[in-house]
Amino acid sequence: MAAARPNAGAFKTIAPMARYRGPKQKIVRRFKEPLFGPSKVLERKPHPPGQHGKSRRRRESEYAVQLKEKQKAKHIYGILERQFRNLFEKAARKKGVTGENLLRFLEARLDNAVFRLGLGVTRRQARQVVNHGHILVNDQVVSIPSYQLRPGDIVAVRPKSRRLLLFHENVRRSRRNYAWLEMDRKALRGKFVDYPGRADIPENIKEQLIVELYSK
Repeated sequence: MAAARPNAGAFKTIAPMARYRGPKQKIVRRFKEPLFGPSKVLERKPHPPGQHGKSRRRRESEYAVQLKEKQKAKHIYGILERQFRNLFEKAARKKGVTGENLLRFLEARLDNAVFRLGLGVTRRQARQVVNHGHILVNDQVVSIPSYQLRPGDIVAVRPKSRRLLLFHENVRRSRRNYAWLEMDRKALRGKFVDYPGRADIPENIKEQLIVELYSK
């Protein structure tokens, strides 16, 4: 008999963890990739942050390259080290390729699913929407962005929040579909069908470097 899932409403009393809230443009320039969505900053300032961005940089060590890849993944999904490490350990215990398992667990986070479904224009906004109690999972309010979805879970905007223009505007502008998600835009309701395959995840992350870093 399958174990019952915890009452999601009980999570509402837990305070969200602190996270990076600094200027995103500096992060984008550091990694030279639009980590948070379309950005013109790389067109205006294609060099790294710092005085003129022309300082000579030594060749990065293997450790530095691996660490940078982990930091990039954390910035993309908007999570801190403790959560990231916990997901990695969970991925390592699961059968299959550890790096791919890690990305699947990151994609199964509730805030990421809200973003992918178009209910939030960015992951940061999706996180706020979840924190404020606007989202239901299987008809229960879940206010924890890191909540892990399982195949078959239904994610929806709660009835009292469906009148908010924010959601309708976000969904209207979002036209990208993902193989592991189903979305009813009119009902502001989606389904987490299954964990995505690696080829379906569009983020430019070299997950094997992260595995190598944690394996040291």
